[in-house]
Amino acid sequence: MNFITQKHLNRRTVLKGLGATIALPFLDAMMPALRAQGASKKLRLVAMEMVHGAAGSTAFGLQKNLWAPAATGTAFDLSPTSLAALEPWRDYITIVSNTDVRNAEAFLPPEIGGDHFRSAAVFLTQSHPKQTQGSDLKAGISLDQIFAQKFGQETPMPSMQLCVENVDQAGGCFYGYSCAYTDSISWASPEEPLPMIRDPRAVFDQLFGIGATPEARAARRRRDRSILDWVTQSTNQLKATLGVADQQRLSDYLDDVREIERRIQKVEAQNSKGDERTLPGAPVGVPDSYDEHVKLMFDMQVVAFASDVTRVVAFKLSRDVSNRVYPETGVKTGFHIASHHQDRDERIIELAKINKYHVGLVPYFMKKLKETPDGDSNLLENSLLIYGSPMGNSNVHNHKRCPLFLAGHAGGALKGNLHIKAADGTPMANAMLSALRSVGVELETFGDSTAVMDLNSAVGTNL
Repeated sequence: MNFITQKHLNRRTVLKGLGATIALPFLDAMMPALRAQGASKKLRLVAMEMVHGAAGSTAFGLQKNLWAPAATGTAFDLSPTSLAALEPWRDYITIVSNTDVRNAEAFLPPEIGGDHFRSAAVFLTQSHPKQTQGSDLKAGISLDQIFAQKFGQETPMPSMQLCVENVDQAGGCFYGYSCAYTDSISWASPEEPLPMIRDPRAVFDQLFGIGATPEARAARRRRDRSILDWVTQSTNQLKATLGVADQQRLSDYLDDVREIERRIQKVEAQNSKGDERTLPGAPVGVPDSYDEHVKLMFDMQVVAFASDVTRVVAFKLSRDVSNRVYPETGVKTGFHIASHHQDRDERIIELAKINKYHVGLVPYFMKKLKETPDGDSNLLENSLLIYGSPMGNSNVHNHKRCPLFLAGHAGGALKGNLHIKAADGTPMANAMLSALRSVGVELETFGDSTAVMDLNSAVGTNL
């Protein structure tokens, strides 16, 4: 039998210790305060960019359905596609195929060839970047930051910007574009790209307010103690006032935090041995394994959402012209080289394997979100995940038929289990405008949008 205590917690209650602060997950004890405040459902937004387009954007890939399924509506078959791993999650998936990202194209002759170096800046802004290698940057406000401006101010961190590949190049890149365009997908204003964090340790320390300075954080780690050791007293005091269900929920949450910390410590210990690394020059907290790195970042997003530290994440899953090799795929060719497949069928198939591997990591995130309570529901129900690329057929650097899918029910705004094939020439910005509206941001236009798309209709009828 559950005995409900009289403890009523504020949603912003935290566990505090020496140099550490841990926000709490949603607990039943917080319900009275939230009801009194008339709190509405809190939605989360994650925008993920993958570079180099998709094998399914080629003529051969379209014929073989290497990205989008053949059928529209609800009776589609994912098995031939790079989205096959999403089959168990189809009730949460909205595929939007055949959209273009025109603003990533060259508008003027000097811009020709620079597709890789402006694409990242276009993906979430759907705006054409100014060609410059100086500080006079100009793109647009990104989708994640539009959401953060409206809802992010309610949380300790308005948004998080994460990445997996290095984004530490300075100055000019190639074809007259600043590296700032390639380094970030998140723009707070048309002139302000936001820095992205690659090191899981830096993310962990940011989430839990560990130490006021880098020196203090390093000293704490040298003591070889868990962050939870610093908040033991406040944890025990809080548990004594909670009901059984809340005690279990808090314990599960803290176990997740400890496990994330343990994995980061293991990576740091391995990378500190002095052995030759697959990723020379990467921070000591960055795993050499892509799979491990991405999953660590996913896990920290779940913890951040569960504790309402933030509700907005932009996650850059690769970097344009990255030649990283993914051994798990069986493809020995580097990613960028594989994307320039010379329109050869067998090489397009190899790119499709890489696409399939990347998408195959998303269900891990979805499962974690679904298993995490959020009031009377779960985080996956109350989230919108956006996964896509601003490039189509990377072999010719075009931006037509770009890959895109949405996941989650956005608090009930999206039904899922749907494939929408847009009419030829439809801007991806139409889908993104509609996605923003589904999470409560009422905009008339976004980027080069021409209409609002119905994300619950098989034909995506413009509204």
